Amino acid sequence: MKKKLFGLGTAALLAVGLAACGNDEGDSTSSGDADTKSVGEAVDYKITGIDPGAGIMEATDKAITEYELDKWDVTTGSSAAMTAALKKAYDKEEPIIVTGWTPHWKFAKFDLKYLEDPKGVYGGEEQIQTIGRLGLAEDLPEAYEVLSNFHWTEADMGEVMVAIQEGEKEEVAAQNWVDANADKVAEWTDGVAQVDGEKIKLAYVAWDSEIASHNVAKIVLESVGYDVTLTQVEAGPLWTAVADGSADASLAAWLPVTHKTYADKFDGQFEVLGTNMEGVKIGLVVPQYMDIDSIEDLK
Repeated sequence: MKKKLFGLGTAALLAVGLAACGNDEGDSTSSGDADTKSVGEAVDYKITGIDPGAGIMEATDKAITEYELDKWDVTTGSSAAMTAALKKAYDKEEPIIVTGWTPHWKFAKFDLKYLEDPKGVYGGEEQIQTIGRLGLAEDLPEAYEVLSNFHWTEADMGEVMVAIQEGEKEEVAAQNWVDANADKVAEWTDGVAQVDGEKIKLAYVAWDSEIASHNVAKIVLESVGYDVTLTQVEAGPLWTAVADGSADASLAAWLPVTHKTYADKFDGQFEVLGTNMEGVKIGLVVPQYMDIDSIEDLK
């Protein structure tokens, strides 16, 4: 079990050095002052984020303002870079704050926690919704039906994500899950007629969760005869592609908070096919060994 870095009450100070203990039981002094830093100082006032187009980054910028974290910056990068930084800090039991979301394999790999968000900047539970271009039901009715039926759990997705994270190829991990869950897949394809190589393009963001869902959806659509192309883009281009019809659909619409800006921008230019997962969440995440519980403590 990871040892806990104890803080100093509401100021949420992290002790990064240990004071020497006095020899006498009643001696309240020590041979040296403890070298302490605030949470901000310990992490250089840095929150480790992901790609700049992600909705969670917009929410984090809003959190900086709402919580008056004037000294703080959010670094941009990728999901992979964020988890690499998290692993490096975690292995050394060093403090780190990252943008996080569930489902994600890092919660199975590391002992983590969300910081409380009393102002509700990150919202509550979200849904991952499947969206499609206008006219999809008429042009590709069989795909429309499969994608509308697609619904799975965090545990389902977690199996695929962890397999990929441990080195399995994306398509192999997805195929293994499909093979092991034939009954669930049959519910998605029940009554769907076979097609003859019709092309369909799915757009997704490079989050581990969406890599898992889109690779599974690709295999399922191929099983009913579709020629499926997966296109990885950032969130803005994803919504633009569905809205202008250059992509047919996406299973990566996180609503109502994460992708609210894009949903509002393209209102009326896309169709919601259904919810493919409930109970998802976004926010700021830290290792359990950090003695900090709320975003307010960052001040």
